[in-house]
Amino acid sequence: MYNLEEELSRLDERSSISDIQSYINKMIEERGFEKQTKQDVMILLTEEVGELAKEVRKSTNIKIDITESRQENLSDEIADVFTHILSMCRVANIDLLKAFIDKENKNLKRTWK
Repeated sequence: MYNLEEELSRLDERSSISDIQSYINKMIEERGFEKQTKQDVMILLTEEVGELAKEVRKSTNIKIDITESRQENLSDEIADVFTHILSMCRVANIDLLKAFIDKENKNLKRTWK
């Protein structure tokens, strides 16, 4: 259906959020995840946020279980969270760039203390 390697090679530092979201949509279809519900994606996103929290914990010298054999790194976990956020955008039919701009426009009108 899609050549994900080719699609991924088109992404670089000039890519927009929409470009990345388009890639994620193709990746989801290619891997057979297009039937995931909001609940499914939220569970996966929550799991990835937990893994990200563990990586932050490891990097800040908070005590951890030294018998833990998994060696994820922070950038991998942030990328996983980002992927699942874009996946949630897909199931919820949300344009992330538009949502960000709309929300930031609301935030600009708020008073911050």
